[in-house]
Amino acid sequence: MARTTGSHSDITGPRIREAALQLFARHGYAAVSMRRIATEVGVQAGALYNYTPDKQNLLFSLMQGHMEELLQARADRGLPDTAMAQLEDFTRFHIAFHLQRPDAVFVSYMELRNLDEANFATIEGLRRTYEDQLEQILQNGVKSGLFTVPDTKIATLAVIAMLTGVNTWYRSGGRLSVSEVETIYWDMVRKAVAAA
Repeated sequence: MARTTGSHSDITGPRIREAALQLFARHGYAAVSMRRIATEVGVQAGALYNYTPDKQNLLFSLMQGHMEELLQARADRGLPDTAMAQLEDFTRFHIAFHLQRPDAVFVSYMELRNLDEANFATIEGLRRTYEDQLEQILQNGVKSGLFTVPDTKIATLAVIAMLTGVNTWYRSGGRLSVSEVETIYWDMVRKAVAAA
């Protein structure tokens, strides 16, 4: 069987993923068909199934890839010595990492409801692994007397929601640089958890 013109596995696979990510972010998973993804990439609709079994698997693969990249990037960083320094590092890392991937962040949060039960459980597990890293920092800070946090789980979710919210308003070329945004958010996070 002849390969579709312009279809090369090392090129077409990543192009399908990128097109799907952009279309899901702009129009929503439910509104995007496999045919539309194929048109965006410039291949026949049937060719997509050489790269993914179905649209559900494609969505799951995008979310899983985003979370695995996030966890690997965290693992590759050296961990500062104190809970305060670790919290600052987490804050700055989260903002910088997510601002570079607005479509992946949007899809990862807004399309969770479209995952089937098994895929949802896998993504939730990866998210929990990431959340647990922040919660451990907060717990260590409470133990050492640096932080006053009545419920570290709630504080973890609140901090992550606040940091991820930067993606909804930040635009490159605006009045604040990424570094300035990181510093402002770090000040707010520190004041939210610091012991009086």
